[in-house]
Amino acid sequence: MSDDVLRFETDGSVATLTLNRPKQFNALDADLRRALRETTQRVEDDPAIRVAIIKGEGRGFCAGADLSAGLEKPVSEHIEREYKPSLETIADGNTIWIAQVHGVAAGIGAAYAMNCDLVTMADDATVYMAFAAIALIPDGGNTQLLLSHMGYHRALQAILEGRKIPADECLQYGIANKVFTPEELNASTLEWAKSIADGAPLSMGAAKRLLRKVGRLNYGAAISAEGLEQNTLTESEDFTTGVNAFFTKEKPNFQGK
Repeated sequence: MSDDVLRFETDGSVATLTLNRPKQFNALDADLRRALRETTQRVEDDPAIRVAIIKGEGRGFCAGADLSAGLEKPVSEHIEREYKPSLETIADGNTIWIAQVHGVAAGIGAAYAMNCDLVTMADDATVYMAFAAIALIPDGGNTQLLLSHMGYHRALQAILEGRKIPADECLQYGIANKVFTPEELNASTLEWAKSIADGAPLSMGAAKRLLRKVGRLNYGAAISAEGLEQNTLTESEDFTTGVNAFFTKEKPNFQGK
């Protein structure tokens, strides 16, 4: 991993990944793509990390793919090899990922933001479907992510118009969880991440897994999936800790066991 293009820091059980190509608006070149693949997996392999923040250095979150070196073809294989592994690591792992968006999250950079489990935005930030301007369609899972939040008509409008979706609309559609002033964004996101990290990591991971898939299940199958997750959780040390703390009215110290 290159510290030049991606900074990695930890603060207790919270990790922060900072895209660090500010002169290129953090556009994703080969080095940054490689660093994201390596570092997202590093986070998922570390049980001490419960919450991870992804943010950008400079004037924006991420301008999307770096097109200065041209496109590798076939593009489908390029996406499968270069982007899909890190996007799936974020989606499928147990860590809670927070995208901290300032400036613009454009193109596949928007996919990295919306694919995270939670999103904070500066009040002047936007999510930008930049693909129409270069005669392309959204990729990186952007179509599914937009559809799930905005519905068919508004998602298609955003794609066809190449819209910049402002933070207040992102909050309205559920793309963003919280909106802060640019001055508050850093500290407020980290504070929120730390408060989430105090929760029980096993149940947080189970909740994430369920919400990522129950939309594709019928109601009965969702009940069954919840029950299976509950089987494991009720056998955990954290469950016993939580029950004891509930009765003693003390704050539980969950260990992820």
